[in-house]
Amino acid sequence: KQEFNKRPTKTGRRSLSRSISQSSTDSYSSVCSDSSEDEMSPRQKDQKTSKGLTDFCVKNIKQAEFGRKEIEIAEQEMPALMILKKRAGGEKPLAGAKVVGCTHITAQTAVLIETLVALGAQCRWSACNIFSTQNTVAAALAEAGTAVFAWRGESEDDFWWCIDKSVEAQSWQPNMILDDGGDLTHWIYKKYPSIFKRIRGIVEESVTGVYRLYQLSKASRLCVPAMNVNDSVTKQKFDNLYCCKESILDGLKRTTAFMFGGKQVVVCGYGEVGKGCCAALKALGAVVYVTEVDPICALQNTMKSCLNSFHSPSFPLSMDGFRVAKLSEMIRHVDMVVTCTGNKNVVGREHLDKMKNGCIVCNMGHSNTEIDLASLRTTELKWEHVRSQVDHVIWPDGKRIVLLAEGRLLNLSCSTVPSFVLSITATTQALALIELFNAPEGRYKQDVYLLPKKMDEYVASLHLATFDAHLTELTDDQAKYLGISKHGPFKPNYYRCRHALPHTQNTHKHMDVSNRNCFSNTGIKLFRKPTSSPADGALVPSTA
Repeated sequence: KQEFNKRPTKTGRRSLSRSISQSSTDSYSSVCSDSSEDEMSPRQKDQKTSKGLTDFCVKNIKQAEFGRKEIEIAEQEMPALMILKKRAGGEKPLAGAKVVGCTHITAQTAVLIETLVALGAQCRWSACNIFSTQNTVAAALAEAGTAVFAWRGESEDDFWWCIDKSVEAQSWQPNMILDDGGDLTHWIYKKYPSIFKRIRGIVEESVTGVYRLYQLSKASRLCVPAMNVNDSVTKQKFDNLYCCKESILDGLKRTTAFMFGGKQVVVCGYGEVGKGCCAALKALGAVVYVTEVDPICALQNTMKSCLNSFHSPSFPLSMDGFRVAKLSEMIRHVDMVVTCTGNKNVVGREHLDKMKNGCIVCNMGHSNTEIDLASLRTTELKWEHVRSQVDHVIWPDGKRIVLLAEGRLLNLSCSTVPSFVLSITATTQALALIELFNAPEGRYKQDVYLLPKKMDEYVASLHLATFDAHLTELTDDQAKYLGISKHGPFKPNYYRCRHALPHTQNTHKHMDVSNRNCFSNTGIKLFRKPTSSPADGALVPSTA
């Protein structure tokens, strides 16, 4: 059985028009570089930081000053990481950790990386998406001393070269992995098995990467403990839902100037990402259809829109007010298709052939596998690059569809995302790394674990002050009545904000909230001694 759905590798270089994909996030590049430098691949440049460091590869190190400003702006909207850095920086709970990471390289992830460094870690980094890197931010990280290998508009060959450079270094071998999508984990597992066996822990944040980890675990080939951050409540309820809800419109407006009112849109997948996309599109007046394989997701929420929405009996409404249909039933009529399932070939050639002229096709899932792009790269179809991240695919009869970001993640490829929401996920990732790195041998087996509710609640609490929010405290009598501690956790470990994914059913294990308190001198009472109750964070299988 295939362990990973490996991304296809191309050895050829991209043409210039398709590889130089500047956006507003790189608006300062023209100030800091000339056209001849832009045309040269970063791999061909000899660059040095102001301190003479050369262990990096970015678009233009001269952009570092502008990237630093972007990072400072993001810090203002990421309060939990700033608190973590301030309270735990003195104890250096990641001293000795050598973290190799593969994530989107944006101002927000730069704040995470620099927080890890402040907590004592050494970091080497690459990008998990060839279009999402902010060149100015990558330059700022390199200038500050982080070995980063990434630039916007990498070729497939560049992509894997950057990952390899982040892993392979003289006198430096990683002992922790922070991944987004599983490509880094895959690369180390396949090319550096001896290094993989010495890894102390993996932290994975995307549904794609989590699928891959469970594939390895099921095949008994996962030889290190891994933390599934994607299915934590804070990640699902905030990052997946609210981040996508706000950023999908930004990406669509920047690339298409599309008028949503009255247009028909089909959203493939109604998980948390799909819910956010549907809510945003509906708010601007679009008629939204949903495709789903899961009857629970198709039936979600209450009848708030059913009584007020006109709908055809052929396409019954879900309880959220969206019309539930098969893609094949709607494809001839819709103006836009948005995929967000985490699956592959959700939109196939048979659907693309039936789309009407001018239909917009984009993806909000992590990987570009959801749209069958291989079927479009034929001699009968013409590709026309219109502008950054926008391609027209033209059929022999003149029909054209508008493809955004070559089927890759729309919001991070074509726009920016809210720093505050990413602060929640980034803090969860940092705490998971701290726990896995400091856990004594034997605490975690070679399996995939979830965060306990105590840690989820702690991450959420760090963000409440931003809204001047004040929690109500249970009385002793109320806590006794509910059978919980008045200080939490307030939900059992098996509670999820949604039902268990098929790949995690009956396989969830939970991180041990141990008797060690990493931050005992800083007032962060997070890691507590487990009791027999799952609600207190004991390591137990999930019944979800």
